[in-house]
Amino acid sequence: MRRAANASALALALALVACSAPGPTSTLGGCPTAAPTADEAAGILADAQRAVVATNHGSFTIRLDPQSAPIATANFVALARCGFYEQISFHRVLAGFVAQAGDPGTRSNHGDFQGLGKGGPGYRFEVEFPAAGQSYERYTVALANSMQYDPASGAITGGTDTNGSQFFIDLESLVGRLRLYYSIIGQVVDGTDVVDAIGAVAVDDPSHGLPIEPVIIESVTIESGA
Repeated sequence: MRRAANASALALALALVACSAPGPTSTLGGCPTAAPTADEAAGILADAQRAVVATNHGSFTIRLDPQSAPIATANFVALARCGFYEQISFHRVLAGFVAQAGDPGTRSNHGDFQGLGKGGPGYRFEVEFPAAGQSYERYTVALANSMQYDPASGAITGGTDTNGSQFFIDLESLVGRLRLYYSIIGQVVDGTDVVDAIGAVAVDDPSHGLPIEPVIIESVTIESGA
């Protein structure tokens, strides 16, 4: 039990490093240079209900859920529509915990490099905390951030403006294991077998989680409709 708890704590620490230090950034032509305003987010989300993520391991579908994080969800949609996520790889896969992607530095380098996992879109924005009743169930999709906090008390001691382009998928239920500090943008509702396969890939080290064979996002297509 203690070993499992230590592993979870280490995995959590690793999941928190997105944008915590200077790293690769990317603002592809036509991509946003700042997070959307509330009004812009409403327009972006008006015809965005699902995100179909095609990878070299297969495709899965995220049902977008902006109820508690409309800015974060709209930002993800805007980045997807401009092709930001194309050819980016999952740089961190921690079995039984999370699979994380969204660092633009992995577009040109799918291996290990200095600053891996610290890249973003070139801007940061405020974390939108989950609403009452929300939790990190299996296949929940949320944004990674690097808020600083006291692990003992849970008190935030650093800035909350560290959302960017990186997101993670819960490979198991993290209820009770992960504090509600990460903006929830949706849930994988189709292709969960693909997510499971990604979560089971061989990695360089269980505590580092870099896939030995790259797991590459080929496209993210935003769909509307029921």
